[in-house]
Amino acid sequence: MRTALVYHEDMTAAQLLWEDPECEIERPERLTAALERLRQWGLEQRCLQLAAREASEAELGLVHSPEYVSLLRGTQTLSTRELQALSGQYDAVYFHPSTFHCARLAVGAALQLVDAVLTGAVHNGLALVRPPGHHSQRAAANGFCVFNNVAIAAKYAKQRHGLHRILIVDWDVHHGQGIQYIFEDDPSVLYFSWHRYEHGHFWPYLRESDADAVGQGQGRGFTVNLPWNQVGMGNADYVAAFLHVLLPVAFEFDPELVLISAGFDSAIGDPEGQMRATPECFSHLTQLLQVLAGGRVCAVLEGGYHLESLSQSVCMVVKALLGDPALPLSGPMEPHHSALESIQSVRAAQTPHWTSLRQQGSTPILNPSTYSLERRASPVSPGGPKFKAAEAQASAALSSLLDQLHLNPTLPVRTAVALTALDAALVLPADVLRQEGSAPQEETRAWARLHEALAQDKALTALGKVLHLLNGILDGQVNSGIAATPEPAAAPTLDVVIRRSLSHGARRLLCVAVGQLDRPADLADDGRNLWLNIRGKEAAAPSMFQVSVPLPGTTGGFVSCVLALVLPLAYGFQPDLVLVALGPAHGLQAPRAALLASLLRGPAGGRVLVLLEQGSTSQLAGILARVLQGEAPPGLGPFSMASPEDTQALIYLRGQLEAEWKMLQVAGRPGSAC
Repeated sequence: MRTALVYHEDMTAAQLLWEDPECEIERPERLTAALERLRQWGLEQRCLQLAAREASEAELGLVHSPEYVSLLRGTQTLSTRELQALSGQYDAVYFHPSTFHCARLAVGAALQLVDAVLTGAVHNGLALVRPPGHHSQRAAANGFCVFNNVAIAAKYAKQRHGLHRILIVDWDVHHGQGIQYIFEDDPSVLYFSWHRYEHGHFWPYLRESDADAVGQGQGRGFTVNLPWNQVGMGNADYVAAFLHVLLPVAFEFDPELVLISAGFDSAIGDPEGQMRATPECFSHLTQLLQVLAGGRVCAVLEGGYHLESLSQSVCMVVKALLGDPALPLSGPMEPHHSALESIQSVRAAQTPHWTSLRQQGSTPILNPSTYSLERRASPVSPGGPKFKAAEAQASAALSSLLDQLHLNPTLPVRTAVALTALDAALVLPADVLRQEGSAPQEETRAWARLHEALAQDKALTALGKVLHLLNGILDGQVNSGIAATPEPAAAPTLDVVIRRSLSHGARRLLCVAVGQLDRPADLADDGRNLWLNIRGKEAAAPSMFQVSVPLPGTTGGFVSCVLALVLPLAYGFQPDLVLVALGPAHGLQAPRAALLASLLRGPAGGRVLVLLEQGSTSQLAGILARVLQGEAPPGLGPFSMASPEDTQALIYLRGQLEAEWKMLQVAGRPGSAC
């Protein structure tokens, strides 16, 4: 099995024993609701299920002081009155006689998951735990957190498995200051956190939660804080933060392991976050992280207090870890003005430390959030009676997700290949379908009449296979596929595939053509087809739906092109189907082609058709089949800077297109919508 699920029912034992409106939302039902939904959706059964073990006190000591561990050990024998008195010494914390056992299980679950992933027993996994951990500090509980589960897991991965570069992604709605403090001077751990901040008016009210807190000493640049200064951030804001901040830095950092502090109080309906990101967004975020570290991703539950939103979001993450395509994102993909201001601030703070941000061509001006120690009159620390309003806000979105799952079930055939000359040497994963059929001859010949080059027997046979595979994708029988075309017929076949798709069900088609392939001359520029040519002779955008960019020559240039141009266009366009055509002289090395195909699975819900020349290697076809199945692409090798020419091409195209394509923007602009 590719995905581990680590859990222990004893983690539901700790609960609040006195009245405390602030703490009452951290309750056992958080785990039981998530686990029940995983079972209802058939996801638990698809995972390797591991029972969490207790972490040893030596393992707790990787982060926490002996005195603090001893104090927590003593809570097992305290009376309710004594527990309440001790809890009052900390901010937003409650203790129970089972807390020490539960908290050791939470840490142990994270360590078991790290062991399973780094020994190759599984590719990835989720530790479903409580209490959460990211606020906990060396000698202090804080914000429901007792031991710092993810920080200990990072230290453990370094000590036990000898890792040198670990990425921690904290998408909880609260700043994980505990993790930041532990690693702020450590360049071996890159910590990224987005969090509700509101110019310092939201819990935990810390100056060091702002964008200009970048770490200390040798760790400068390895703390990346993205403060949200308004509530209501949604799918477009979260994806934009990944594309324009996290992923460029992460590719340059090149982690060996990704740890996710997976808090879902940043999802729609949660009373803490008051954000609007829908559960399927977390599937996209997980997929985007799976292209790093060879797919070695360990997610560990943090917050999340709206049970339905939490449980659906957990399921979306597990589906992504299992390799299932993400559901298409709902709503307009236009980041809020406030989100763009935050992105601009963090890019400005981090640009001195990261080549990848400098080479994307922006010239941000540091504009730190206006900070004030004066707190608002109404309490905004974790907890509070906000559930009714949150329920009303979330019900429509969560119901819509269930409808989407009903209308878009996981298909029995995730990936199919329709190849000819490559068949003999090609080794495919066992669950990839090797398609033998062809479209009916009448249909094939009718389409072939459009181009003389398709009349030849070899080209006609290949076209029949391509159409059969395309029909399967358009009809919902197959999710994605790979097909081969003879070299002289590559462009005519692509033309037929575009026209067939647009005339038979695809409302919006994204075509990413790599190599010497021209856009069909008489194709309507009506907004239904977005044509993006990589390896064009020059950077050009004749219209917002026709874009050409030279193929970057370096690793850094290629990553910048994909993250700063290709994916923002793709997510902004919201296609039904993505065509990736590797044409004559495409010059794309297999790892780069695999990365491109893997990342393009997201915008169209996994519906990707890759067209290869028959002269391509069977190795390339095999790698592409695996990434379309949800496996991680191979690494790109050492990071190298983009050339000045590639940087200038990117600057030019973004300047030409960002007024129409809002996902390209990386800075708030006067008059933008809020």
